[in-house]
Amino acid sequence: MLMAVGITVSAALMINKKREPLHLSFATLCLAITFHKGGIFFDDFFQHHAWFLIEQLGLLAIPPLAINFSRDLFPDQTILTPRDIRTTALFSTGLAGLPFTPFGRWIYLESIFFFYAAAVLLLCYFSLIFYARRKAAGMEKKRLVYLIMACTAAIATYSVPPLFNLIIAGMLYFILIMITHPHLTELHDLMTRALVVLIVTLFTTVIFFLVIGFFGQGPAPPFTLVFMVSFLIIISVGPFQVILKRLLTRIYPEIKDVFASPFDLDEKLEREKALLLEQMAPVLAHEIRNPLGSIKGAAQVLRSEAESEEQRNLLDVITEEANRLNRVVSQFLDYARPYAPDLKPQPINAIIEKAVAVLEADSLSARISVELELQPHLPPVPVDQEQIHQVILNIAINAIEAMPDGGILTIRTSRIKSDTGDAVGISIRDTGGGIRREDLKQIFTPFFTTKERGVGLGLAVCQRIIRNHGGRIRVKSIPGQGTIFFIRFETVR
Repeated sequence: MLMAVGITVSAALMINKKREPLHLSFATLCLAITFHKGGIFFDDFFQHHAWFLIEQLGLLAIPPLAINFSRDLFPDQTILTPRDIRTTALFSTGLAGLPFTPFGRWIYLESIFFFYAAAVLLLCYFSLIFYARRKAAGMEKKRLVYLIMACTAAIATYSVPPLFNLIIAGMLYFILIMITHPHLTELHDLMTRALVVLIVTLFTTVIFFLVIGFFGQGPAPPFTLVFMVSFLIIISVGPFQVILKRLLTRIYPEIKDVFASPFDLDEKLEREKALLLEQMAPVLAHEIRNPLGSIKGAAQVLRSEAESEEQRNLLDVITEEANRLNRVVSQFLDYARPYAPDLKPQPINAIIEKAVAVLEADSLSARISVELELQPHLPPVPVDQEQIHQVILNIAINAIEAMPDGGILTIRTSRIKSDTGDAVGISIRDTGGGIRREDLKQIFTPFFTTKERGVGLGLAVCQRIIRNHGGRIRVKSIPGQGTIFFIRFETVR
């Protein structure tokens, strides 16, 4: 089973379009493990010397490949050097020739191969510990600690082959996730993906034993064997689908995504709609703005030549409505077009103070009392300053418009501590009329608005910006008492 897991992980990396050096080095290491374990498996069945040779050659290939992968995984580590790769490769090549000489019958030869491979793997293990203690920092260090724990568990359970194989298989899959999803910087993201596979594997194992219990007559196979088979099937589905899809697209070039789950159709449809909107928005904006500019220009020329006050008022209406439509187009573009935030550690209190200064200069806030409750010494937050400034202004202006007869706008910041790390919280509260419960569920929906002349894109844009920053936004409201928006950002680690 470990042989099959090695093949699957290697295939998953080989068929990936982005074959980076790190991916290839781990794929070749998994292939070496596959040959070693495959030789053991088939030698037990066929008792042929060729399988014994494959087992030993796979074992001898592991040391140089393990060092090469360690260097690719941690380029800044200083214990292992390129010379170590060349040295172990030459040494492994020399040992690989011994089985074909008179020394091949020496009974201690297999033990020498094993202790050599074990010594090199222990060297990689200690280099990992050294790197984690001296060089790594933040979430990378936590991920390495978990990897070290997995390696330690493998070493501790070597004398129990079934458990050892399970841990090695799980560790190979964990490393696969680490190197193929570098954007998952949070440990819980990596562990969640692994946990999903574990839960599905356990579910498949339980279903198998239930079927055996109802319909089977002989003794059930060992739990570890069924678990490993289930794990193999689960992680093989993805690579098998990619290979089959590439084969089918060669035969039927116009074939659609036949592997899309019915449960994913809604999500896929949303992605396609977002892509269509993204492509359509600039063209639509261009086609609207050109005639709109002509209408506005013509109205301004006619106003300068108008003879009566009534004519001038009508032309002012045309100009004002043209400006409003231009603002609508601008908001539509803000919502539709993709924008990668330029994340830099920023003091969130300074961004809020800048936004409040803009608000106080606006005539809208004449009847509003703005209260700031900013907690000092907050850690910096990785944000795009201009985008977050836009979010604060949008929400605050909505709050001011919700208090036409005056009221209090309170903006508060706080430090949030949790098991996943520190975060900074922002709350924006008004004392206006509040939002009805049936409307509250739709306020982030594009083009939903309760204003007579609103567009319904302001809060949708805010939500998209917050999500692009990896943050969260939620709202609570009590009709007649007011509304409060909560925003949360993760801090710099």
